[in-house]
Amino acid sequence: MYWTRDGTCGLGRAIGLTCLCRPENGLGRPVPAPQTCETPLLSAATPAPSTPRQQSGPAASTHARVLTVLRAVTQGSGVQGVLDLTRSTGIPDSTVHRILQAGVETRTVDQVSRGRYRPGPAMIEMALQAMTSAPVAADVQQMLDDLQRSTGGVVILSTVTGFGGLRRLCTDYTLGDRDPETLRALTYTIGSMPRSLRVGATGRVILAHLPTHMQEAVLAEELPQPQTPGAIRDEAGLLASLADICRRGFAIGRQEALVGWDAIAAPVMWGSTVMGSIGLGMPAEEMPSDLRELIQRTCDAARAMSLIAGGQIAA
Repeated sequence: MYWTRDGTCGLGRAIGLTCLCRPENGLGRPVPAPQTCETPLLSAATPAPSTPRQQSGPAASTHARVLTVLRAVTQGSGVQGVLDLTRSTGIPDSTVHRILQAGVETRTVDQVSRGRYRPGPAMIEMALQAMTSAPVAADVQQMLDDLQRSTGGVVILSTVTGFGGLRRLCTDYTLGDRDPETLRALTYTIGSMPRSLRVGATGRVILAHLPTHMQEAVLAEELPQPQTPGAIRDEAGLLASLADICRRGFAIGRQEALVGWDAIAAPVMWGSTVMGSIGLGMPAEEMPSDLRELIQRTCDAARAMSLIAGGQIAA
């Protein structure tokens, strides 16, 4: 399932979010406010998030109340009770309870114990249906091949997976004509299993666009082992890097995910919803000192795929 910077789910627009690039990141630590990218052509692929509207009293209509409660159910980091949802929405507990029970009947809400609820399986079904408008496999492969040919690097498409914890999963890649033996370690790293969002440019650029409570869950994880030379080990440094990604619209990793390999990554968005990232990797000795052209090409590819995913342009 994909999540948005303004607190909406890509399917039902059902959650709330305060992004790390806001003045207060929700973790008790101030970080720089978002700014326009220093180089206009490399501006962030996403608009600045709007402040989620907080209910100060009962919603104006039944429909608004239902949507408000469903959004609140997805905002928590786990299971929530009726009183929790009443406090966060301003809707009377009796009304919240009736909405939740209707949600259980439609499988939109899952009741895990007496008075305790979480998002239900129907939300996943809605997410899968919404994702059918994403680029088809042939279009994705063509865009990755074009970026690979224009840069000479290895190009990776990573998407967000939430099963068993938030991770990034390589769903497509192109290696060009590089020696497969040389790329053995790389292909194992990118293609074998879901990877942490804490390490690697392709992971951090996704992490920077996730809702605060999801960021907190990822930050609570231990740094994956073994640690590479460029891995950001301290939380303050990681938070600063996420704020920088929000401001500039891309991430740079220096031997962060794999020893001897550097990377540039940009987010793939559906509107303000992060779907994944495009990463361009090269051996460290081949990565040029002036990265502007490679950054530009990577951001252009991510932006084009984002526009196709959102139905704004044809493939």
